[in-house]
Amino acid sequence: MILAGDVGGTKVHLALYSFEHAQLVHVRDERFPAHEYSGLQEIVQRFLAESSNPEITAACFGVPGPVRGGRLRLTNLPWVLDARELSAGLNITHLFLINDLEANGYGIPELTPDQILTLNQGDPAGVGNRALVSAGTGLGEGVLVWNGKTHVPMASEGGHSDFAARNPLEMELFTWLTQKLNGRVSYERVISGPGLTNIYTFLRDEKGMEEPAWLTQRMQTEDPNAIIGEAGEAGTSELCSKALEMFAASYGAEAGNMVLTVLATGGMYIGGGIAPKMLKTMQSGVFMQAFADKGRLSELLVHTPVHIILESRAALMGAAAYAEARAAEISGKSVRAASR
Repeated sequence: MILAGDVGGTKVHLALYSFEHAQLVHVRDERFPAHEYSGLQEIVQRFLAESSNPEITAACFGVPGPVRGGRLRLTNLPWVLDARELSAGLNITHLFLINDLEANGYGIPELTPDQILTLNQGDPAGVGNRALVSAGTGLGEGVLVWNGKTHVPMASEGGHSDFAARNPLEMELFTWLTQKLNGRVSYERVISGPGLTNIYTFLRDEKGMEEPAWLTQRMQTEDPNAIIGEAGEAGTSELCSKALEMFAASYGAEAGNMVLTVLATGGMYIGGGIAPKMLKTMQSGVFMQAFADKGRLSELLVHTPVHIILESRAALMGAAAYAEARAAEISGKSVRAASR
């Protein structure tokens, strides 16, 4: 059995996978509120105990941030993760930590056609690097480098690069955020869950867009981003619809930047939990218009395939695939191959 994990700042998502006919088979998964536990080991031990303590041949956890020497200090939790310590504490010989966008990247080849929505067909025969941009609690970015045979995911912290305003309204947003944050504004401050709230608040407080009483009440008692997404997609609030539109435009612009940066002729993949919840807005044209608005190089963007990952377990699938492949490389025994 393969153990996979997706570690976030607010939750830890764990899953068990097996293989049948060389394909990943989901066995069980569960989410845990991270702040209620002292560390990742405690969560894993509980998950495995609830799963009747299966024999784990390999494990991999996707984590938010750069992993150096198998070690990572989380920014949103008081945890230090060390692959060697976890391996010993959990008694799992083959245990790995990789960046969460790397895990997402390894998951892409495991997806089936119904787990992907294509925004732009582009040139489906295009070969080359791929790019991955994932907006969720934060903004993750990754590169899938084409080596002539396969795509190799590489981590990036590009989501923390400087936000670039493209029109007068975004310039006003930039100025407002600079004052709110007392300084530098990164793309993550705009393209993320907190970023969506930032855009909404800017439109309400700075631009004077109306927030009706029913919306005010719901924003005070429910998850703000869920309400913005729901009301914006349904068109019941002009304020929410405009917030989603600005969000999608910035998302598209930065995705286009990634294509130019890594020459992603093999395609752009949109991951994370936000895009699948705002498909109407994403398909309205505002995302692709900003994506392709690159002046003299716009034609390159028009021919780039763009896909939204609909499967919420893509990062877990990637972590499982990575764990199996690395364990097979080390031990010489492949669980995937044996299942053919």
